[in-house]
Amino acid sequence: MRQVLIKSAIAACLSATGVKAGPAGLFQLTLGVIFETGDTVVSQGRRVRLYGLQSCLRGTAYTDRSGIRRDCGEASIAVLAAFIRDTNPVCSPVAEQSDLTFVVCYAQVGNQRLDLATMMIIEGYGFASLTTDGLPVHAPYAVAEEEAREQRRGLWQFKHVQHPARLLSHAAKKSRSAP
Repeated sequence: MRQVLIKSAIAACLSATGVKAGPAGLFQLTLGVIFETGDTVVSQGRRVRLYGLQSCLRGTAYTDRSGIRRDCGEASIAVLAAFIRDTNPVCSPVAEQSDLTFVVCYAQVGNQRLDLATMMIIEGYGFASLTTDGLPVHAPYAVAEEEAREQRRGLWQFKHVQHPARLLSHAAKKSRSAP
């Protein structure tokens, strides 16, 4: 019952942004997926994105402890790949938008069932997605992000990490003001 309520709440939130309810059916993510980003993969010919997760953008950089600039998006992809390899998460579609299926994925780690997006965010290699109003798509992810930032986990430990929501917001504002 709880799972049905969660799916209904997520679908209701997404419907306000032009997304329709997704198909039923669980599936497993395996290492055979193609990684587009640290939040979107192609699995069995279907593009899937972890609902509420925003990965670091490819082409943006952070500076590691050695002073070397590294690709932030590639770091997010590497961690997502490791989590998929190590946990074989099971995913449930929650919504669809054109050629993209939004999913919630869970991994069994020991005797705990963990949300894959939360794992990415709490370890500091993912961020909470924001609405166009700047609010978190899923509030618990924003709490996890704040904890990771305060604890300086993952990418938060390095210099020059740029929050992808700020970069995307800036790009959107710039394109709206262009003639």
